[in-house]
Amino acid sequence: MRKTLRVAGLATACTVAGAALYATGVASAGQQAEHRPTKEPHNIGLLVGEIDAYYGAVKGADGVWKSSPDSPYAKDLARIQAKAKKDIKKAAERAHHGHGGHGGKPAIVLDVDDTALLSFDYEKSVNYTYDNDSWDAYVKAAKRPAVFGMPELVKYAKKRGVEVFFLTGLAETQREGAVTNLARAGYDTRLDRAHVYTKDKKNPPSYLKHCATAAAWNCTTVQFKEGTRKHIESTGYDIVGSFGDQVSDLAGGYADKTYKLPNPTYFVG
Repeated sequence: MRKTLRVAGLATACTVAGAALYATGVASAGQQAEHRPTKEPHNIGLLVGEIDAYYGAVKGADGVWKSSPDSPYAKDLARIQAKAKKDIKKAAERAHHGHGGHGGKPAIVLDVDDTALLSFDYEKSVNYTYDNDSWDAYVKAAKRPAVFGMPELVKYAKKRGVEVFFLTGLAETQREGAVTNLARAGYDTRLDRAHVYTKDKKNPPSYLKHCATAAAWNCTTVQFKEGTRKHIESTGYDIVGSFGDQVSDLAGGYADKTYKLPNPTYFVG
């Protein structure tokens, strides 16, 4: 399950690299009056059009919405990935010469939804709304394409001796769909339980005991991902790069560098 504020529900939307940021500011039950907008928010219809243009939205003959490889979205990804590859190369060279950041084997951690696998078709098909059942079916269908350039980045890291982990807010019941999809999308790396971490609310790991038990899951996205990165490092790794499309994917530390990928379609707190 993704805790999201969708575009159709007057969500916060953002692009990257100097693109405009639009916030509707419509207060939820827990927000204070001072957070409400003082002027008319950006028009939803226009915003959806801008998102389509950003992705270079194209509907294929199979009815699937796709992003164009020459879109602003793809170009923003390429810039981020180019910087990440330089950093990975330097970190791998330091580790090879015994100068790793924390003395552990270098590793990178990737979020799954819209970091490794693109969900744009789902967003378009449901008009930027969200429903547990439709999302669950979509994930389990395991047909999402890879986010442009990310399988290549993983291959680049592995070639330099950098271990690869996936850390996702997808439920444990969605693990099989996610793992199958990652393999189909070209992620040629280990996808076992030691390398793919999902959100297991029924049997939370002991390293999350500060916020989760079998009786109650109280971990925020940040706590869940921070705690899991801390656990990965405790097993002998130095996370030299953490990749995500949400700020909450990256907050909390336990990574030498973070890389925020663009995603203007939803917000995860």
